Amino acid sequence: MWFGDCGAGRGMRFREWKTNGDPMSICVFIQIRCKPGTTYKVAEKIALREIHSELYSTSGEYDLLMKLYIPQGEDVGVYINDHLLDIEGIERSLTTMTFKVF
Repeated sequence: MWFGDCGAGRGMRFREWKTNGDPMSICVFIQIRCKPGTTYKVAEKIALREIHSELYSTSGEYDLLMKLYIPQGEDVGVYINDHLLDIEGIERSLTTMTFKVF
């Protein structure tokens, strides 16, 4: 059984796969572009929601990179809309879904 980190720095563990291989959650990486001057405020609001596994500031086209586990039974798009994209200062996002752990 593989376990992925969840709750960066909080010592929590989140089960990623059942013993029969069926996914219990979906790991996604979300790149976030913030409105100019709002990156630190957006990062703080994300951190306070405690929905991410990992959160990084990045260089390039996007300002933040977030690793997130979508809970079992949740629609990916709806979950991201309801839990992340309502944060003021987010201008655009790009979500990459993962399929298999190697």
